[in-house]
Amino acid sequence: MGSNHRARRRAAALAGAVLTAALAAGCGIRTTSVPVDAGPAPSRVPCTTSSDDVTTQALRGIPVQIYLLCSSQLVAVDRAVRVDETASGTNRVELARALLAELRQRPPAEERQAGFTTAVPERLRIDAPRDGDPHYALRLGEQPEDLPAEALAQIVCTYAKSTTLAPGGTVVLGGPGKYPSRNYLCTAEMKARPQAVTTPSRNADPDADSGTEPGSGTGTGLGSGAGTGDD
Repeated sequence: MGSNHRARRRAAALAGAVLTAALAAGCGIRTTSVPVDAGPAPSRVPCTTSSDDVTTQALRGIPVQIYLLCSSQLVAVDRAVRVDETASGTNRVELARALLAELRQRPPAEERQAGFTTAVPERLRIDAPRDGDPHYALRLGEQPEDLPAEALAQIVCTYAKSTTLAPGGTVVLGGPGKYPSRNYLCTAEMKARPQAVTTPSRNADPDADSGTEPGSGTGTGLGSGAGTGDD
């Protein structure tokens, strides 16, 4: 009887140990369907691309830079354009058209993957100044204020990089109507917030050719009331 009792006690202890082990195993890591918030994913838009060397660009044309949109800002990218030279230098209107053509084009695949886009309409054209305009003015196929703000900022900052198109750093643009041309400056604020650019209220100064440095005292073209003069 004593040995049977001891055997039953050992069996009960063994069963208890097995049960304890099973319960302990059940306390391991369990799967869950509840999503875990690990914060926002890091941005994968670098806004940078590999650029050709100067020799390669020179073979394609005149090395220039244009401004495209990336991460809601203006970022300069390299291009090369072909413009005929005249006895007095580069043809201003032809250069303006060549740069505008680059702005209108959809960026190549590498730039799109890096986050670059353009807001400049494909249909947009540009022409020479009309009678009464400063000789450095340019006339767009649409009123500047009717363009998307980002597109206007792209054009202004791209043209501002050229001393041929923007004497003194001032870009003078008008539209197809009879409205006067206006002065624009490409500023750091415009590059950072191109969506906020507006047409300044100040007229372009038709007397700038008489010795006044173009761009002196002009508005920035960013935000309302950028100019200081009357219409």
